[in-house]
Amino acid sequence: MAMTRDVHVRDLRYFVAVAEELHFTRAAEKLYVSQPALSKQIRALERQLGAELFRRDRQAVTLTAAGTALLPYAERVLALWAEGASALAEVSAAERSTLVVGMSTSPGRGGLLPAIRSRFTAARPEAVVRLRQVSWDDPTAGLADGGADVAFVWLPLPDAERYDWTVVAEEPRLVAIPDSHPLAARAEVSFADLVDEPFLALPPDAGPLRDHWLALTERGGRPPRIGAEIASTEETYEALVAGLGICLVATGNAHLITLGGVTTRPVHGLSPGQYALAWRRENGGQPLVRAYAEACRGVRSGG
Repeated sequence: MAMTRDVHVRDLRYFVAVAEELHFTRAAEKLYVSQPALSKQIRALERQLGAELFRRDRQAVTLTAAGTALLPYAERVLALWAEGASALAEVSAAERSTLVVGMSTSPGRGGLLPAIRSRFTAARPEAVVRLRQVSWDDPTAGLADGGADVAFVWLPLPDAERYDWTVVAEEPRLVAIPDSHPLAARAEVSFADLVDEPFLALPPDAGPLRDHWLALTERGGRPPRIGAEIASTEETYEALVAGLGICLVATGNAHLITLGGVTTRPVHGLSPGQYALAWRRENGGQPLVRAYAEACRGVRSGG
């Protein structure tokens, strides 16, 4: 049986075509190959199988007993292979029409996501959007490991040269403090009043994003005091209530942590946070990535 192990699907297709036509020239035309090439291939198959499949006398070609025995199985293999190929094509098409959107906190922001989605769907009705929640350890929200095609992120991104982006919202950074904090009595605070406070920090993997939410550039070289590290909205709220530190938060995310016992105040002397849709630079030309970025720009400009 070892001899039959390496029969190609192509050889079975040739065999079935000759069996159906019982004529080498007609079978060759049907297969778009030359008649000598087809004859040679069938002979090679017969050698491999150690059995004659066709009897060729003068004008007539007939199936031998071996050929007759093999035919239904060859047809079944080809039918199964065709099913396999079409299943594969379906998966490839589905992958091409699926866009995975990464995010670590839901964009919220006055219905931003539904507005983008409706624009995107109008432009690419065949596309499927899958949302992927990513932990705060990954400031690229799934872009770095390829788990997302596009992602909602806060700038700055680590390895920024790997990505392109379009800003979807610029928001003042507020300070979140426990209600019991002395500064909670003020309507607004200046960043100078916060410099010596213990801050809640993102995980070190967040790199430049951790620095941004610690307002490193506004500290004039003075290192921040880290009260605790936070990797989710829940942890941030718990740490604030426990009095472990204060933190900066984008206006659009304030509602996620002001759940009782925590308040936010505007801060003088801080640049705004930039919320963006980003993608890997090499994927910028992909139709779905382009269409989603266009939808974001359209929503931002209100056009």
